Amino acid sequence: MKTVFLSLFIILTSSFYSTVSIAKPLSYWDKSVPSMEQDIDHSQWQQILNRYLIVGKDETAINLFNYQSVTSADKVILKQYLTQLQSINPLLHTKSQQQAYWINLYNALTVQLILDNYPVKSITKLGERFFSFGPWDDDAAKVNGKTLTLNDIEHEILRPIWQDPRIHYAVNCASYGCPNLSATAFTSQNVEQQLTAGAYAYINHPRGVTVKGSDLEVSSIYEWYAEDFGDNEKALVKHLQRYANPTLKQALLMFQQSPGDIDYEYDWRLNKAE
Repeated sequence: MKTVFLSLFIILTSSFYSTVSIAKPLSYWDKSVPSMEQDIDHSQWQQILNRYLIVGKDETAINLFNYQSVTSADKVILKQYLTQLQSINPLLHTKSQQQAYWINLYNALTVQLILDNYPVKSITKLGERFFSFGPWDDDAAKVNGKTLTLNDIEHEILRPIWQDPRIHYAVNCASYGCPNLSATAFTSQNVEQQLTAGAYAYINHPRGVTVKGSDLEVSSIYEWYAEDFGDNEKALVKHLQRYANPTLKQALLMFQQSPGDIDYEYDWRLNKAE
């Protein structure tokens, strides 16, 4: 019986883990222009965030989304925003404009998925495929006539084109264990600052990193995407130290000097406001 349950678990999680390693970028998307005066308008997404994102009391708290309170009118605004994004040719924008575009598109699509299926306990309960573990391989958007999944946006566009581990602190999977959904829409002007702020907030929160005696308990993100963080424990700790507050940085230094075990945890419960 245990063998049957193990096999079932492998099937359920295969769609989530199958694309976590960096794939070669879709060369079609790896193009940009050096300058573009007209930035992409993300004001409708900002409206939604302003009204329904419950921001934690300090910069390292968890941001929660008030899904149950979203009005019909605001659901229309969200759909209009997503339609607008999908009508844009991102290749005619700069690299920074594109990065903000793809992050916002991913996050807004994720919120819409939850709203379309609410109430739901976890995003992992969604997905159109038989025994799917979440909706990440389902068709989610069409840009330039090309159908994309959430996995396409994250693993074949954002990660390989930008090759920046801070991407993981920007895209949100609607779960407690995930880095925060940012309270501010990404733009070409703020994307760099937002990526760093996201890294700081997550790493300095217990769901990101917790020191337990001589051991570390860290988010499973650092296991699933190990290659993005140097592909070894020494490189991972160095990455964590870069964004750690003084207390955590000291604890990580002590771990380096006398390393214990690193355990990986993740909380898939929906990031809903109670």
